Amino acid sequence: MAEQTAGSYAVSIAVQINFGGMLKEKVEQALEFIRQRTDLKPKAGIILGSGLGPFADTLKNRVEIPTRDIPHYPQSTVEGHAGALIFGTHKDVPLLAVKGRTHFYEGYSIQEVTFVIRIMQMLKIPLLMVTNAAGSVNPKLRPGDLMLITDHVNFLFQNPLRGPAEFGQPRFPDMSDVYTRKFFSAIDRIALDRGIALKHGVLWVNTGPTYETAAEVRMVQRFGGDAVSMSTVPEVIVAAQAGMKVIGVSCITNYATGIVAQKLSHDEVTETANRVKEKFTQLMSGIIEILNLL
Repeated sequence: MAEQTAGSYAVSIAVQINFGGMLKEKVEQALEFIRQRTDLKPKAGIILGSGLGPFADTLKNRVEIPTRDIPHYPQSTVEGHAGALIFGTHKDVPLLAVKGRTHFYEGYSIQEVTFVIRIMQMLKIPLLMVTNAAGSVNPKLRPGDLMLITDHVNFLFQNPLRGPAEFGQPRFPDMSDVYTRKFFSAIDRIALDRGIALKHGVLWVNTGPTYETAAEVRMVQRFGGDAVSMSTVPEVIVAAQAGMKVIGVSCITNYATGIVAQKLSHDEVTETANRVKEKFTQLMSGIIEILNLL
């Protein structure tokens, strides 16, 4: 029995390694499919979080590719995540907008969750703009606020760089400036010019799909988190390894458990994100306008 168990374990590890070894090939096949439909060279990729997808509708000269058509692309199963890659321009800046990210809690591997970032890497996109819906654990962050992510805590206990180093070096990427600090002052000025009270904070990411308990929220507060989410960090880790600059913005959609007595629901998340979509679009638009200067 012990020999069978050890043998099964060895087979399991071999399967994991072999699957990892196929990831780059799958990304290349997806990229080939995409390149048959557009030759646009985006200056930035934007991942749109829950309820924030309408920003993609502002793009001109759009080429929309449903992710269900892209070879090997993992499909989003979450309400508010449409599932499309949209190539187009905003303020004459070429962009790739992702409507419908995939999450670890949906049952995908952490490498599948970051599949789209590997596509961006192969497209040689230099900047990732990543957004999400997040719950406030800091009472100073209110529903409807936008928060510039200054750092993160990875509580997923998963790292998308684990496994074969198919995509090159660095094998051990530095994470000291993963949310590119030199952009902060310019983004603050953009928000101020548009009358947006942009907050700053640390994003704490859990696996989900359950919301946090009141005890867990107290832990996050004590450990320095300002907002909690179920996404973003895996994509940012891969972007950092790929040498991309990163700008992260959270839309604060609710207070976390224990901050107020109200029960949480996904409907509240999407409703709040929809309510602030104009403010969010103004901020994203302002950042895009000065991309050449960042």
